[in-house]
Amino acid sequence: MTPQEMNAGTSPKQDPLLQEGPGGTAQRKKETGKGPTDLEKENLCQSPVGRGLASSRHQAPSEPNDREARRKKAEERNRHFAKKQGRLPGLRVKYVFLVWLGVFAGSWLAYVNYASYTELCRGHVCQAVICDQYHKGIISGSLCQDLCQLHQVEWRTCRSSVPGQQVYSGLWQGKEVTIKCGIEESRSAKAGPDAAPRRELVLFDKPARGTSIREFREMTLSFLKANLGDLPSLPALVGQVLLLADFNKDSRVSLAEAKSVWALLQRNEFLLLLSLQDKEHAARLLGSCGDLYVTEGAPPGSWHGAAPLLRPLLPPALHHALQQWLGPPWPWRAKVAIGLLEFVEELFHGAYGTFYMCETTLANVGYTATYDFRMADLRQVAPEAAVRRFLRGRRCEHSTDCTYGRDCRAPCDQLLRQCKGDLLQPNLAKVCELLRDYLLPGAPRELRAELGRQLRTCTTLSGLAGQVEAHHSLVLSHLKTLLWKTISNTQYS
Repeated sequence: MTPQEMNAGTSPKQDPLLQEGPGGTAQRKKETGKGPTDLEKENLCQSPVGRGLASSRHQAPSEPNDREARRKKAEERNRHFAKKQGRLPGLRVKYVFLVWLGVFAGSWLAYVNYASYTELCRGHVCQAVICDQYHKGIISGSLCQDLCQLHQVEWRTCRSSVPGQQVYSGLWQGKEVTIKCGIEESRSAKAGPDAAPRRELVLFDKPARGTSIREFREMTLSFLKANLGDLPSLPALVGQVLLLADFNKDSRVSLAEAKSVWALLQRNEFLLLLSLQDKEHAARLLGSCGDLYVTEGAPPGSWHGAAPLLRPLLPPALHHALQQWLGPPWPWRAKVAIGLLEFVEELFHGAYGTFYMCETTLANVGYTATYDFRMADLRQVAPEAAVRRFLRGRRCEHSTDCTYGRDCRAPCDQLLRQCKGDLLQPNLAKVCELLRDYLLPGAPRELRAELGRQLRTCTTLSGLAGQVEAHHSLVLSHLKTLLWKTISNTQYS
């Protein structure tokens, strides 16, 4: 008998739990069809192999979860990348569209400004026509030789606001001047913007050849009576006209000189300049050639002369804000306002009658370097006689049908259907409306309430003849006193 057989035969019978390894439980389970007991489970879990199996059982389900998470992350990255790729072309299209829109808007503004400039600014046409008439001997003037022969008149910035009235800043004899010249609108439709209008047929047709100086004097007096009224001071004004017509100071008036001064009288602003030459707040006349005339330099405070091509493009609110922003400090504005009130006094019952301000805007409020008021544009200041002649017998349905200029409006008689002679608002009421926007912003706190009250009282004035004399003068005097009291004894007085 071999030793193995002896050991097999002689060894005592061992407990199956001690003999079976880790695989024995599985074998017994297979044989008996029953699961392991609690003790077997405990022994199995405590053994190294059991711990490995348990760990593998807990870790096995996490592998598919990790793969699923990685797959979802990859899909999310793909979706984000695709979304980003899809958004970028859209952003590029948006930015390209905005750039194109900006270029289009800029081009349109440039075109509008260029079209406005070519239509409004034709000083070269005006100069060519004037010099052509001068070389032909049709017109004359103190400015003609410097303008057309010596070329000593320098045209600078265009400040025209309407095509028919050319306005330029310039330089003459070392002085800053304003050059003004009219261009008739009766051009041929086929003519280009540079075509010279045939103005000699309209402006320079009077007086006719052979007219005596006495006849010319009577003709001038009749013209002034029709425009200014039958005033006792008119013969003196006729004498000024004849003195002005003698451009070469040879004590005689030639036909060319008479034609030139007659053409100048047809310009409403020149007539007003001539009537207000002795007034402090009107520009001074320096020289002329034909119906082109030159006055002292444009007031620097005038928004009218600062950016005429921009004004039509700006909304009213922005326009008003720019006027306030570009204006002087409040004390200087108060000094300018006092000058404007004094100008209203000058227009009322002056030596050559009463004048109405028929366009009261900040564009006409100018001032010198020392902030003395100067009326920047007199074209919309009309003689009382001209306004009454316009309103006399005019048919109307509403008061808007009785409007001369921009804001010289008379009531409409609903019974007779005709315009009345008295204006609804006098000069002072319209100026006070203007001063509310010009003076109240930035006014001293202790002055603002009283100033506002006086301006409100002033704006309620009517143009009825019974109120004009005493009440208007009292209101105007109170306003001037209030403003002077505020700025007196200071550097601004």
